[in-house]
Amino acid sequence: MEKLIITAAICGAEVTKENNPSVPYTVKEIGEEAEKAYKAGASIIHLHVREDDGMPTQSKDRFKACIDEIKRRCPDVIIQPSTGGAVGMSNEERLQPIYLNPEMATLDCGTCNFGGDEIFVNTENTIKEFGEKMIELGIKPEIEVFDKGMVDMALRLAKKGYMKSPMHFNFVMGVNGGISATPRDLVFMAGSIPEGSTFTVSGIGRHQFPMAAVSIIMGGHVRVGYEDNVYLSKGVLAKSNSELVEKAVKLAKELGREIASPAEARQILGLNK
Repeated sequence: MEKLIITAAICGAEVTKENNPSVPYTVKEIGEEAEKAYKAGASIIHLHVREDDGMPTQSKDRFKACIDEIKRRCPDVIIQPSTGGAVGMSNEERLQPIYLNPEMATLDCGTCNFGGDEIFVNTENTIKEFGEKMIELGIKPEIEVFDKGMVDMALRLAKKGYMKSPMHFNFVMGVNGGISATPRDLVFMAGSIPEGSTFTVSGIGRHQFPMAAVSIIMGGHVRVGYEDNVYLSKGVLAKSNSELVEKAVKLAKELGREIASPAEARQILGLNK
């Protein structure tokens, strides 16, 4: 079985210091959390950025400042900017970080209820636009899917040339409005992607490590971090994203998977140009 890629989603767009005081906002805090996660075993940093007061932003300048800080601390880590941004942002806002020419970026493949009145909107034309621009810039998309229909959308649009093979998926499981986080549903999702594709699993909240364990056993990869979960165990806040990465590393070792370095992750994902 190939080595395990661990992605650290260090801050997200919605979680705040009220949820966990160590959620990073500033450029320095984001750099410190990325470095700690990298040293713990993460080969990919999934990156949202914030203003110093915690307000989510897709500003190209803010992304550049954070990326530069992360690269200064851990030059070989893979940085994966989010084009999801935050609920309500325009396509133009969301796309800003791809013009910094990252190796990877996220590409959300469907619309999803996010609880209450919040709707995360990704129309078919939005997906096409984002896919075309990533191909144009030579960026590998991580295809974000919150339900089976989003896998189907990605496959339809790939046939039309909006995404290239081999495809890499992130199954986000346990979101209010998306697919549930169960082994049954992960097997279903993994069985729905093309042969030769790779996948990562992001379990939300209390589902983070149970779903990570199933993914590790199945040969998939895992995402952990504050964007999805701020607790190390029930009622115990993580002191850093690195504690969540360390827990994933320990779990992988117990289950017989070695951890991929950034160079090995690039090889697995086909990022070497």
